[in-house]
Amino acid sequence: MDERTKILIVDDEPINVDFFDVMLSNLGFEVEKAEDGEVALDKVRDFEPDLILLDNIMPRLSGWEVTRILKSDSEFEDYREIPIIMFSAMDDVKDKVEGFELGIEDYIIKPFNFSEVLARIRAVLRHRTLANHALAKERKLTRIESLNQSLIYFTQHLKKPVEELKDYGEKIEPTDPNAVAKLVKMVVKETEEVLAALKGLEEEIRDLEGQQEQEQSVEITLQDLESKFQKHFRELKEEEKKAGGEQP
Repeated sequence: MDERTKILIVDDEPINVDFFDVMLSNLGFEVEKAEDGEVALDKVRDFEPDLILLDNIMPRLSGWEVTRILKSDSEFEDYREIPIIMFSAMDDVKDKVEGFELGIEDYIIKPFNFSEVLARIRAVLRHRTLANHALAKERKLTRIESLNQSLIYFTQHLKKPVEELKDYGEKIEPTDPNAVAKLVKMVVKETEEVLAALKGLEEEIRDLEGQQEQEQSVEITLQDLESKFQKHFRELKEEEKKAGGEQP
């Protein structure tokens, strides 16, 4: 079963948290909730979300403080790359700039429209997926280059011992037991080295194949989310048309 995209919702207003929980869960996301900043930090460790929806104004720890801790505290170094979409009732340029400088991905003003929020979630996840793909491709190219160098090294060093064995075998007398024994030892030694090199190459090739399978899995998951988003948007538009038609 494919893993669902995990979203952590952080807001001290239960109505907002419950609304997002229902809507996002129905779209196939795995949702976790936190009612304040301190709880949110614990949830980040336990839940390890793919995305955080974070309210700015909250008791105990504000959204700014939570973001600052996640992006700069060494204790949360493993979670710095989690994208954050921040909600705020303050439509102030300075607040937006501060948020982006801290490292948030997007900033949404309350009151919000769910269709807009969903579109922004979609954009952030797509951007994050593309960034991960680019990083994965870069790592893959590095591994391919490393594999290529290993192959060159392997072929260059394989040729020399094979030629030495051939030359020695042509020179020895088949009736000389010491010479034959020495040849056998040389064959065993070189064979062991060749097999060890082949094993290393095989492991590198398997790693590359595993990376390719992971990339294909991510692409399939992204396509599935895309289709769900499109379906939901069509339903929202139909509801808006019906609502407009019912008005006098």
